[in-house]
Amino acid sequence: MDRKERALEVARLLKKEHPKPKTELNHENEMQLAISVAMSAQTTDKKVNQVNEKLFKKYKTWQDFANANLEELQLDMHGINFHRGKAERVIKMAQMVINDFGGKLPQNMVDLMKLPGVARKSSNVIMQELWDIAEGIVVDTHVTRVSNRLGLTEYQDAVKIEKDLMELLPKESWRNISGAMVLHGRYVCTARKPKCGECVLNKICPSAFTFE
Repeated sequence: MDRKERALEVARLLKKEHPKPKTELNHENEMQLAISVAMSAQTTDKKVNQVNEKLFKKYKTWQDFANANLEELQLDMHGINFHRGKAERVIKMAQMVINDFGGKLPQNMVDLMKLPGVARKSSNVIMQELWDIAEGIVVDTHVTRVSNRLGLTEYQDAVKIEKDLMELLPKESWRNISGAMVLHGRYVCTARKPKCGECVLNKICPSAFTFE
């Protein structure tokens, strides 16, 4: 089985395991998701959800965040990594959404990446979760680890990994593989003790025997 054949089989098996994967960031609207994604960099989704339980009760609109006092918002976001810088970017994001995009998130990657705190990975998450638009593949730490163990890439750089995966898989697979591989890495192909014995990919994974 060559690399492309393995990639297609990985996509097939993970789609069977996770037919409709969704982000684990709790949100009720596009504003909450965009801000949650910006907050989640180098922070677990679980921690972001804990902080946002109170945050989104206090700040309910883009205008609320745009008008927020920086020091107060930093205190409200305390508990997530780099909360001071993230609070500053969230305020600027809200102001840009209001002033440049009429209070609505733009539905394309070029404009989304103009927003403070939103890079390519974040844009992929936002577009896929909100509108089922897949212009690329989400590559986080889980996808990096899983795709390397599966021999689908030899890179650690997210941009290069995404390029490899996009070349190996048809576009119609991008939406599913993004969410499914994140969940697979989070709960099965974990960093320290991967659960190879219960992994649906163990028969085609070149790294599986290493962890037995």
